[in-house]
Amino acid sequence: MTINLLSKIPLFADLPREELDQILTELDVKELADRNILFREGDLGEHFYIVMRGELEVLMAAGQAEELQLNIMQAGEHFGEMSLIMPGGHRTATVRARGSATLLSMSRTQFLKLTQNHPELSASMVRVLSQRLDATNTQTFHDLTEKNKQLQTAYDELKAAQSQLIEKERLERELQVAADIQLSILPDELPQLDEFNFGARILPARQVGGDLYDIFLLRDGQVGVLIGDVADKGVPSAIFMARAHALIMAEADIGMTAGEVLRVVNRHITRLQKSTQFVTVLYGILNLKTSEFCYARAGHEPPLLLHSDGTVERIPHSPGMALGLWDTVTLDERTITLPTGSTLLLYTDGLTDCRNTLGESFGLERIKTTLSGLSSINAQRVCDHLLGTLVNYQDGSKQDDDVTLVAIRAVSKESS
Repeated sequence: MTINLLSKIPLFADLPREELDQILTELDVKELADRNILFREGDLGEHFYIVMRGELEVLMAAGQAEELQLNIMQAGEHFGEMSLIMPGGHRTATVRARGSATLLSMSRTQFLKLTQNHPELSASMVRVLSQRLDATNTQTFHDLTEKNKQLQTAYDELKAAQSQLIEKERLERELQVAADIQLSILPDELPQLDEFNFGARILPARQVGGDLYDIFLLRDGQVGVLIGDVADKGVPSAIFMARAHALIMAEADIGMTAGEVLRVVNRHITRLQKSTQFVTVLYGILNLKTSEFCYARAGHEPPLLLHSDGTVERIPHSPGMALGLWDTVTLDERTITLPTGSTLLLYTDGLTDCRNTLGESFGLERIKTTLSGLSSINAQRVCDHLLGTLVNYQDGSKQDDDVTLVAIRAVSKESS
């Protein structure tokens, strides 16, 4: 069996049978226990081996976290012939026993002595080197082809990722432009008056939101107060919000009542609007002489009135319809008087619907409870405190809707 194995090894295939018998008597026998190392990657190569019994593992980075098994050598296989013909070479991998194993070993000295007696081994050596070189070239070409494929795939993925990054940056720039435009629509400063002070805050759920507010001077000692909430969020809602705001501002200063303004605006929106978007609005006109606030409510949240003694009243209301749904709109139109020391709060439903980490909404009662303790501060501080309380209540949970607050506080000239 041993002679047959030797005769199948290209380096010895041309030797006569009797010479193979002689070689067998000169080969060393090496026994390995399970997981014994025959040689390590980087060791100097001095011997050629034939596996007689058992199995051997061929490993890269043996004993390390990134250890990689390259091959399993079975009985009858041989390895290390290059060590016989290339002095000074180093092992390119580690060989370790997989269970107990028996090997035959030939040193370079033994091989060189053999070539002196059998010069034909030199021809065999050249043949082995040529075959090894051809195999190496073939493997190198295959590896390069595979690496090129991998590089092309990586390049294509990188190019696609770059395109996505460019598109993402473009969208972010457009969102920032939209956010800047939206902020430019909101008032930079609120009116400063002796009899009333005003406050407002807005907290978009996204970079661009769909809420709106405005407080602006009208003719004949009046102030327009506006708050609105466009259905949905994002850029489409912001565009719709800008349109609704522009239409209301265009109609507000021509002497019409709040209800008349919203009805005209609704006709414009339903004529121009081609989607299913709509906006809830509360628009009111504050008379600075009489302290009367005449407002029209189009499906929006009813306002809350904080009295000077800390009691909070939700203004009575009747059903109303949002703008942009139907050509004819039903509005809730009312007139209330703001007593000295009172604060009127307008808000969007994002305030009531905001949830904490347990999924519990902030709710109307928490708004009223918080508001009841704010009767002695000005309108802006009321808005700031309410929004701060809401953010603490959320405790980092996701905000699902925009939040907007507008406050009007009636003050006496003596206390202003």
